[in-house]
Amino acid sequence: MTAPFAPQLRIPAIYMRGGTSKGVFLRVQDLPEAARVPGEARDALLMRIVGSPDPYAKHTDGMGGATSSTSKVVLLCESESPEHDVDYLFGQVSIDSPFVDWSGNCGNLSSAVGPCAIEMGIVPAERIPADGDAEVRIWQANIGKTIVARVPMANGQVQESGDFELDGVTFPAAEVGLSFMDPAAGEGSMFPTGNVVDELEVPEQVAASGRIRATLINAGIPTIFVDAGDLGYSGTELQDDINGDPTALARLETLRAHGALHMGLIKHLDEAVTRQHTPKVAFVAPARGYTASSGKQIAADEVDLLVRAMSMGKLHHAMMGTAAVAIGVAAAVPGTLVNLAAGGGARNSVVFGHPSGTLRVGARVEEVEGSWVATEATMSRSARILMEGKVRVPAEVTA
Repeated sequence: MTAPFAPQLRIPAIYMRGGTSKGVFLRVQDLPEAARVPGEARDALLMRIVGSPDPYAKHTDGMGGATSSTSKVVLLCESESPEHDVDYLFGQVSIDSPFVDWSGNCGNLSSAVGPCAIEMGIVPAERIPADGDAEVRIWQANIGKTIVARVPMANGQVQESGDFELDGVTFPAAEVGLSFMDPAAGEGSMFPTGNVVDELEVPEQVAASGRIRATLINAGIPTIFVDAGDLGYSGTELQDDINGDPTALARLETLRAHGALHMGLIKHLDEAVTRQHTPKVAFVAPARGYTASSGKQIAADEVDLLVRAMSMGKLHHAMMGTAAVAIGVAAAVPGTLVNLAAGGGARNSVVFGHPSGTLRVGARVEEVEGSWVATEATMSRSARILMEGKVRVPAEVTA
């Protein structure tokens, strides 16, 4: 007689939207003991929760949504630092391959961390006003940076409903303000090569001349910015224009791998395959009118520039929050491709057009001894709990 399988594990979880992304939020202490620390047991558990790897690319047997925006997990715990309320670790789960990418942050889900930490009881009660904004100090553990979230409160509860509209999200909600402090990612310079524009050597499939101009920046998330025109694009492209073209996807992934190598993020080109979350590739263009994916008309005078960004091998339906930080910071530095696309000159904020609409992002930068430094980047998002309870996982996953 075959022995019965052990009952499924039941793990407390919150399924939450943050910005234009959503994911499964978990408290570290609620995980099985073996999964409370980095390693194979933790990754296996989180992949099973999401439903990866899935050769059908549907996540039918998990909580994921089979897109880069919905194949995400967040681990929260009380911070050991007196300067922070909560430690936040983000995992980008590959859809069709067996790995979790821990190399960067998710700016969209950053907007859900403050509300979720309050809901989970992680933020000390004395720091939460009954009404007004609760300032939640977040330690972003992937990149070792501070994020300050301003979470609206009403009658002692997180206010989730509101009239703040975010392009890429169907319904309005309450506004959550985010400040990314010292947003340059990693240990090195904000511009890893020391240049605001580099000329990359790339295969002819990327650029016929074998070279392409790029702004390589570590801010929010490592990002490779190129001119849309240098790729033969207009900057008004929507998802189907890129994602339905295998040749275009391969071309942009090749560009990403060469940019990652030039930024020192990988040592060999083939390492890019297992580092899908970072760096990002984005292409920029001067402002012009276009039709967003919802059918909304975006006029040229509503935006300063256009930006389209790749995430996990696909054109993003809106804009990653961390890439928005990179856009804001790069726009503030004279001479970058982002700054030039926005018209050049000094600026501390931009409104950019993305496939779903527009977004405003601000940044403060200064030049210190010949090098550019970003002190803060700001934006507004919204967040909402979609479901809470217990996620079930087959027990043998962590055996």
